[in-house]
Amino acid sequence: MATASKLNTTLKAFIAAQPLFFVATAAPDGRVNLSPKGLDSLRVLSDTKIIWLNLSGSGNETASHLREHPRMTLMFCAFEGDARILRVYGKAKATHPGELDWADLLYHFPAMAGSRQVFELEIDLVQTSCGTGVPLMQFSAQRGPTELLPFYEDLGADGVRAYWNRKNAVSLDGKKTGI
Repeated sequence: MATASKLNTTLKAFIAAQPLFFVATAAPDGRVNLSPKGLDSLRVLSDTKIIWLNLSGSGNETASHLREHPRMTLMFCAFEGDARILRVYGKAKATHPGELDWADLLYHFPAMAGSRQVFELEIDLVQTSCGTGVPLMQFSAQRGPTELLPFYEDLGADGVRAYWNRKNAVSLDGKKTGI
């Protein structure tokens, strides 16, 4: 296991090659949340900053947790090629549609229906480990372009906002999410 305080060129290339990453957050009390993320939704802006676009879903735990405690961990696993696990730790914040920096952050990503937040992670620790316990699996395709995105496109902007109010305004623990 190796640790550092920032990403290097090799780790940035590893991140760019991964079709999937995992996000973990936790409020001071309540449930820990771990979510898989895909699509073209993550950008490494510098050695110490990552942003990722969060699309609408059935829950909104990450946003809720960050309102109480800003810690976040991102994990990347090599399912193909050389074995590697990369964890990136730090403090994060959420920016929602209509907030001051929304347009500037959203600019980094392709337009995607249901875009709900952009999360900014300021990295304070980077950890790599061998990953030899992670299975080899072949990536075939992202589901989002054929399943997730059309659902939110069909809802339209007003329908997405209504969905957020119905499904994303509070966490599983009943805490506000910022929606």
